[in-house]
Amino acid sequence: MSAPSYASAGGRPTFISINACTDQLLIALADPDQILGVTRYARDPEQSPLAEQAARLPAVSGTAEEVLAGQPDIVLAGRFTRRATREFIRARGFRIVEYDAARSLDEAKRNITEVARLVGHPERGEAALQTIDLAIARARAASAGRTGTVLPLQRRGWISGQDTLTTSLVEAIGLRNAGAVLSRGLGRQVSLEQIVALRPDYLLLSGSGRAEDQGSALLQHPALAALYPPEKRIAMPDRLVFCGGPSLAGAIDALVAEVARLPR
Repeated sequence: MSAPSYASAGGRPTFISINACTDQLLIALADPDQILGVTRYARDPEQSPLAEQAARLPAVSGTAEEVLAGQPDIVLAGRFTRRATREFIRARGFRIVEYDAARSLDEAKRNITEVARLVGHPERGEAALQTIDLAIARARAASAGRTGTVLPLQRRGWISGQDTLTTSLVEAIGLRNAGAVLSRGLGRQVSLEQIVALRPDYLLLSGSGRAEDQGSALLQHPALAALYPPEKRIAMPDRLVFCGGPSLAGAIDALVAEVARLPR
């Protein structure tokens, strides 16, 4: 079967993304004139490492009506994007390609490769993978001989489990996820008492790590403050990690820099 012929964007397909994570892949790998819309989340610098680029692109709220009006060749969505929206778009004859959020570095790299091929720029995918592999190599060299456990801790006591991208990153910087013994899946909510009993060597905190509201107040509890002063806390660069796109190389380098200041 011959490849489809596209009349716009230099013979390459045009896209609308209706998922925050496919936003990141699309912006990083496609030409601007191929992108007919990304979600408003892509413009939020707190969530998106590509907010500056996204600000120059059309924004959509993710409704089926916007997709139909935009007439893209392909719609990018997440598997948890509202099902009724996806089915409505598909029923109107639009091609939808869906992606799961990456749960490991290998899955993240597969998503990058697939989207790069889809947009017609496989070389950009290869370059992104090489950049990530080089960051992993730097992490392994920097963490040689280091051992220890770290607990990825988020708002309201949520910890990342074994089957997560966070665990892949933790392992890349030479540490083990202490939360894996409590959750083999994506994660779970735990109590202060469970955290103290687990006694990881370090805490890996998302966001600022400050008690900015009730959801993050646990992070500054006196018991945790005593066991985990600043020198035992690692900052997780959320916006670089959340979607597992090409920005992972920067996330790995940032974590390596954090780990370098930890006591051995």
